[in-house]
Amino acid sequence: MKDNFGYIFRTQTTQGIWMAKAIGIEPFIVAIDVEGSDSRERGQGGATFEKQSAVFALAIADIVIINMWCHDIGREHAASRPLLKTVFEAMTRSFRSSKTSLLFVLRDQTMTPLELLQRLLRQDIERIWAAIAHADAHKRTPLDEFFNVEITALPSYELEEMKFTEQVARLRQRFFLSTSPGGLAGDRKDGQPASGLPLRAQQIWETVKKNKDLDLPPPQVLVATFRCEQIAKEKLSRLKLDETWLAMGEALKSGPVSEFGEKLSSILENYLCQYDKDAINHEESIRNENRRKLEAKALKVVRPAYVAMLQHLRSIALKSLQTRLERTVKEASGDGFEAAVDSCCQSRMRKFERGCEDATIRQVNDWVSLQVNVRESLRRDIETLKSEKKAEYEELIKAQKIKKVSDGAGILVRVGVAASLMAVGCDPVTATAVALAASTSTKRLIDKNI
Repeated sequence: MKDNFGYIFRTQTTQGIWMAKAIGIEPFIVAIDVEGSDSRERGQGGATFEKQSAVFALAIADIVIINMWCHDIGREHAASRPLLKTVFEAMTRSFRSSKTSLLFVLRDQTMTPLELLQRLLRQDIERIWAAIAHADAHKRTPLDEFFNVEITALPSYELEEMKFTEQVARLRQRFFLSTSPGGLAGDRKDGQPASGLPLRAQQIWETVKKNKDLDLPPPQVLVATFRCEQIAKEKLSRLKLDETWLAMGEALKSGPVSEFGEKLSSILENYLCQYDKDAINHEESIRNENRRKLEAKALKVVRPAYVAMLQHLRSIALKSLQTRLERTVKEASGDGFEAAVDSCCQSRMRKFERGCEDATIRQVNDWVSLQVNVRESLRRDIETLKSEKKAEYEELIKAQKIKKVSDGAGILVRVGVAASLMAVGCDPVTATAVALAASTSTKRLIDKNI
């Protein structure tokens, strides 16, 4: 690991899983050193951890290096065979959109030609592949649909240190531009942001530790899901604390807010655009789905304010109509009253409708029922108010008619009494006084009995 990737984890690396950035290799490579199948430190639990670490490496890596001793090739009970079986079985349960490269490094090569070692090892690999239990979808799938298999060999470090160092240097060159076509990871299609690696590693390891089947989403799906949810949560929190939004909410407690719809639409659009900008590098379908969820949650936050705005518009329309109708009752006369009342009601409804349009939020498509409910409530209130004012008007007209009758009768009585008294010789002053008293009594009698 030191010669190939340029770092040393520690003097003893056979226990656990270690990760570090490869030094001096482009593109950026994170190397993972997992515990070997012959780990002395692990003890009796080594077999379990061996499988866990193998599955972990397979799930997270584009290139898996498998160290084997040359003398294990062809041996039925060689240490690497159970490991390969575990790797292959796990891979059939987690088919990736790109192949994983398996690089077999044969240690302590003997005089046996590399070509013969490669042929024998490939035969072993094919037999292991054929013997494992495949998922139904992959029963007839050949090995090379899942893996790119490459085999190389290194001499003994103790016996041929110089030659060993030279060949490791050549092997190191294979990792330069490894994601380019023809490189060790040239088939990779599911690249992911480096920021998502810790999350993905944690989730894969938790899954492996719980002995679940390795049924993990592709890397970009895991990372995109987590990051998009995180970004959406952050934007929603910022929306709730937005100063303009809080000021609008405070103002709504006492009355309507001018340009309500435009202001609130701009606030929502601002945070949705921030989400789009921060999530642009993630899987489109997941990004869009979380945007829809963010929008729905944001609208849920502002919905009470929208309802309050509609109620303000309704109250203003109703109060304005009541004031106008009271004046109309006093001013109108004859047949013009009905037309005046209808005109007032229609005018206030039109003003309410314009207010609703101005309060409309661009991001909303399904709040029509809210407007409908408030509008119908206003219509009912208007009809009730119309009935009340018509009743008042009718009472007023009736009173006016009674007054006219009363006044007319009083005049007739006064004139008649005065004329009669003067005809029998009563002096004019006395006749007038008596006639006025008779007129007043007559009017009171009429008012009382009509």
